[in-house]
Parts: sequence; C-alpha cells; structure tokens
Amino acid sequence: MPHIRATVTDPDLPADVGRALAEGLTGLAVSALGKSAARTIVHLDLVPAGRYHVAGKPLSEGDRDAHLEVSITAGTNSAAEKAAFVTGAAAFLTDLLGPLARGGVALHELHPENYAYQGVTQFEHYRGARGN
Repeated sequence: MPHIRATVTDPDLPADVGRALAEGLTGLAVSALGKSAARTIVHLDLVPAGRYHVAGKPLSEGDRDAHLEVSITAGTNSAAEKAAFVTGAAAFLTDLLGPLARGGVALHELHPENYAYQGVTQFEHYRGARGN
C-alpha cells in the first residue's frame, strides 16, 4: 500500500503531465516493488519554485525540481527491489519533467502494525491474505 507524495516545483503543471506522473509512479510501484495498483496512492504537491530551496536558496522561476517521499510497509521488499524503484523513479522523473535541480527519492518503511489503509493495519491485511 504505497503512499507516494510527489513534490514538483511547477504549480501550473499541465493536467496531462500530472496524470502521466501519477500513472508512471503507480506503474513503477507495481513493477519494481510488486505493489497493488489499486492500493497505491499518488499525491501531487505542486509548489512555486520560490517556495522550494536547494542549498538554502530558492529555485529560480523556470527551474524545476521534484522529490518523492514513498511510504511502504517494512519487510515487504528486498534491497534490490527498493534500489530498482529509486533508480527507476529518478529516470522517470527526468524523462517526464526534464532536467531537475536535484531530484530526490526517499523510501520510508513503516512497521505493519503502524501503517493502515481504511482502518486495517498492514499486519492484519497480510495476516488475512494468508487466511489466518
């Protein structure tokens, strides 16, 4: 059940690019991490360049950057799968959005007892999936 928050320094990001971003990140969660597309959430946070700082300085108008924060359930992915997601996401962001000032990806692994979807913890979800 990944929750992907994509911060992009373009408050006027065209709707079709936003859709492509959400679809591409969902597809990558499925292909690299083996996650369910139906349980993947992509939250786009579009901000002006002046509210986004690199090296303590705001980006100039027209400069673009993107940063992903991805929450996944701890223990559900190998190091190789996580590395494939990080590498794939960096390439995807650059391909879709063009050159980025810095571009970053952070994977947050949350304990299954502390991570829930519709009021059901991941611990209970996986336990139920095994029929226990």
